[in-house]
Amino acid sequence: MRRRSRHVLITGLALALASAPAAAADPVAAPSVRLLGEQVIASGLDFQGTTVGGLSGIDYSTRTDEFVLISDDRSNKGPARYYTARMAVGERGVGPVTFTGTRPLLTATGAPYAAMSVDPEEIRVDPWTGDYYWTQEGERDGAVLADPSVRVAHPDGSYAGELPIPENERTRPGSGPRQNQALEAASFLAAGALFVTATEGPLLPDGPAATTTSGALARITVQARSGPLLAQYAYPMEPVFAESRPEPGRGGIGIASLLAADPLDPTKVLVLERSFSPGTDNKIRVYEADLSAASNILDAPIGAARPVAKRLLVDLDDIGLSAIGNVEGMTWGPRLPSGERTLVLVSDDNFDSRQVTQVVTLAIA
Repeated sequence: MRRRSRHVLITGLALALASAPAAAADPVAAPSVRLLGEQVIASGLDFQGTTVGGLSGIDYSTRTDEFVLISDDRSNKGPARYYTARMAVGERGVGPVTFTGTRPLLTATGAPYAAMSVDPEEIRVDPWTGDYYWTQEGERDGAVLADPSVRVAHPDGSYAGELPIPENERTRPGSGPRQNQALEAASFLAAGALFVTATEGPLLPDGPAATTTSGALARITVQARSGPLLAQYAYPMEPVFAESRPEPGRGGIGIASLLAADPLDPTKVLVLERSFSPGTDNKIRVYEADLSAASNILDAPIGAARPVAKRLLVDLDDIGLSAIGNVEGMTWGPRLPSGERTLVLVSDDNFDSRQVTQVVTLAIA
């Protein structure tokens, strides 16, 4: 597509978002969801001299018929990196996960990231170029204030650029994201013309974190794939699902992943809400969010903004899993001969042998 045609497409989508109707469409029943299969990756698995773990993001490349997974290793156990893998997906279930490659993510100077200098979270394959857009959360730790970011890498891991982020998401004293609550979720929308990200939790000026009695508001940001920021919306997260034990008040909830609900629709996005509470299992729910009737709060306080509308797609408690890991990533996988779509999720074991790296595949009518 020529540069001018791409610009016209992006501008048209931005205008459609900004001028969306004030009334949401009538609710439609959520599609049926069933468990297709589950695979568990061995704890501490060595692959090409790296420890496979901390898998916090996953995407599927139709170009290569491979899954791309990013590790949230902060260059402590090895260089910040991503993996490629294959997994057979069919009507009768899913096959084992076979890793096919790994590459370190590189800085603009061509060097691997130094220890603790980056915190990778989500990875998406650019449908136009095959490059990888990936998010990292930055840092808020005492005097250390580092902004989150969206970076672009070529498939060989080399640095290809960076997108701007909203000013309100920069890490500043008294403003910006909370520690470990920044950019953990991202996806392409509108066939790759738009890029959408979400804060994991509320920004400091946007109110307190969620508790067992009240939810919280995160921010979803839409921008052109080339960078210009177009809109930002308030997303209402659920309350923490259970009280932590034995010490109360240690649970939390956050947006761990985003995914275009439809490859062409710029207003519909799947949101993975991950809730945890020490002493209990994880609670993982996937919602379909509709941005069309929400208030645009780009560069504005969250105030009395009309939030994003959402409906539950699936609660992993309801599909028959024996255990639910710390699920952080999701992607659409291959479509089944039945016409069902496959939704593939991956859990982050935090490099802890007591936790699990779990790949769960759902079939969605």
